[in-house]
Amino acid sequence: MPDLQARLREDLTTALRARDRVTAGVLRTALSAIANAEAQPAPADTPVSLRTEGVIAGAATGLGAADVARRELTAADVRTIVAGERDERLASAADLDARGAAEAAAALRTEAALLDQYLD
Repeated sequence: MPDLQARLREDLTTALRARDRVTAGVLRTALSAIANAEAQPAPADTPVSLRTEGVIAGAATGLGAADVARRELTAADVRTIVAGERDERLASAADLDARGAAEAAAALRTEAALLDQYLD
């Protein structure tokens, strides 16, 4: 597990104990984005009906038959994901500012600043 990901997990635990809902929400979102990046995509070249044998098309038989190893992300990959989460918040904040929702934009900028701390 890259160091940044471990730091995010530790800080999430701290935020949950402190009942800091904003920080916990931001960290959960970032960790979810990392977990999604680690997930292996289903093979698209083989139809579901041909991937396994059995009575039900696409069914996997046996304990762990459908398990797939997760991808190992590098520290640079994790950093890129966190930067992407920050950039999404900043872009949304700019859009909200243009629409006159300054309060919501400020909240997104606060979240982006929190993620920015992990990129230093």
